[in-house]
Amino acid sequence: MKELVIVLLLGIWSLSAAGRPNVLMISIDDLNDWTGFLGGHPQVKTPHMDALAKSGRSFANAHCAVPVCTCSRISVMSGLAPTTHGSYEIGPSFRSLPALREVATIQQYFKNRGYHTIAGGKVLHHGFRRELAPVIDRKLIEGYFGKRPSQTVSLPDGWSRAWDWGEYPKSDGDAKDMQLAQNAAKALRENHDKPFFMSVGFFRPHVPLLVPPKWFELYDRDSIKLPRAPKSDMDDIPMNFQRINDYALAPTHEEVLKSNSRRSLTHAYLASVSFVDACVGVVMEALKAGPHAENTIVVLWSDHGFHLGEKQHWAKRTLWEESTRVPLLISGPNIKPGQACFEPASLLDIYPTLVELCGLEPPSKLDGVSLGPQIRDPKTKRKRPAITSSYFGNHSVRTRHWRLIVYADGAEELYHHEVDPDEFHNLAGDAEYRSVRDELAAWLPKNAAPEFKVKSERLRRRGGKGQ
Repeated sequence: MKELVIVLLLGIWSLSAAGRPNVLMISIDDLNDWTGFLGGHPQVKTPHMDALAKSGRSFANAHCAVPVCTCSRISVMSGLAPTTHGSYEIGPSFRSLPALREVATIQQYFKNRGYHTIAGGKVLHHGFRRELAPVIDRKLIEGYFGKRPSQTVSLPDGWSRAWDWGEYPKSDGDAKDMQLAQNAAKALRENHDKPFFMSVGFFRPHVPLLVPPKWFELYDRDSIKLPRAPKSDMDDIPMNFQRINDYALAPTHEEVLKSNSRRSLTHAYLASVSFVDACVGVVMEALKAGPHAENTIVVLWSDHGFHLGEKQHWAKRTLWEESTRVPLLISGPNIKPGQACFEPASLLDIYPTLVELCGLEPPSKLDGVSLGPQIRDPKTKRKRPAITSSYFGNHSVRTRHWRLIVYADGAEELYHHEVDPDEFHNLAGDAEYRSVRDELAAWLPKNAAPEFKVKSERLRRRGGKGQ
């Protein structure tokens, strides 16, 4: 009898879903604001993402909930912040977190309401495996790393192999991300008997920065503009995250400079960004040419930003702009092309936004809010800031013009983005801005969930300030 009720309910949901829009979710790993539409680097070439930005709404002040891939993706797929689910670092999978044992991923939520779920690449860090395997109806590809070269390409002595970079493989077709793009394109050209929720997760520009030679040739390495990274920038900030690379596999800024790798690493990152842009282009061209062009919502996002020497830092995990700011684009039916929105937005807002755009009832518990008002009018004010947490007890509050960082030991940073977009001048100790600081501090998470760790955690911290 119970099985019959479930079948009947699924049938009803399928009928009611018949007229709903499809969802194409494109996630990109480690992509900061180095895109044409965000202007993070003056020489970057991203024509396909730029075209997507022009076709809908770009959220130019969007930020991740936590600046590391595992927990950022868990936050997006659950709609819950790390301060709710307790994952602040690489380690726990979605279902291993006690707070998420009964929580549906966004894919499951849509599937339960009549959607056909399709996924491939890096969507959840640990993939849709074991208990989550039934969530996905169709896989686009297995894994997301791709083949690695037998010998390292550019790696200095003593660096983690994860940080290799260079021209590999020889052709686009041999690269895992392009294979994923082609498989997604094929699925988008097909007819489907019910609406689909397709999740396409590209791995580049995550390290190792290995992409075919043609993408390196797009840029003249010797004329690439490097990010501003004055050593004096660190003079007015606390020690908390200055040595954050000690807790990960990334090289320190000193190691990058000593090995004379800064320019070639920046070149490889730009090449990787342009390569993944081409992958996005393959998917979008297939959508435009296929039967679903007029009835598909597209959301493109990156799980967190990435430093390339700014603040003497490489990679992520910090609470500064380079690490928290991400691309976030939404386009589709009834979304008029227009201006970018500069109000703060969070990746936590993706779940409630898609639920609203598809006409579904929202789950009882979500930590984000729908971006519907800003999709309709990008000038609509938003009171709620974007909150980012990195390691337990450390938080950033980002509004349209300000960022406040408060660390677990009480140290603080305050930046006025309207006049200091590079966050060079910490105003936390300036009495003139005390009222601004207090207003922002009112949004700091209260009663944050403690960090949940699993015994098999691969990356173990080695102690340190502010962690």
